[in-house]
Amino acid sequence: MAPDIEAVAEQVFVALADPTRRSILAALATDGPSTATDLAARLPITRQAIAKHLALMADAGLVTPEPGERRRVRYRLRSAPVQLAQQFLAALAHAWDDRLDALQDYLRAP
Repeated sequence: MAPDIEAVAEQVFVALADPTRRSILAALATDGPSTATDLAARLPITRQAIAKHLALMADAGLVTPEPGERRRVRYRLRSAPVQLAQQFLAALAHAWDDRLDALQDYLRAP
């Protein structure tokens, strides 16, 4: 596995470990690009806290800030980091599948 994939996967997993960040991502997925103020109106968290979570998710590449009208920043989801994290998990699963297949073959041998 490439170190780049592991680094991206780590950032994605750290970001997704927090239930508030998962709620923010779900809101962005459902409602599309939003500002921190828009998200605060829909979620039980302050705008300032949402802004901090969005900054961490932007660092992980999960969201992209886009300048909007009147200096308002809208955040849009990015799927590329999640896809890299999926590749990381798929590689781990493949390694486990190979080991489990080898164990199954060993156990079936006469």
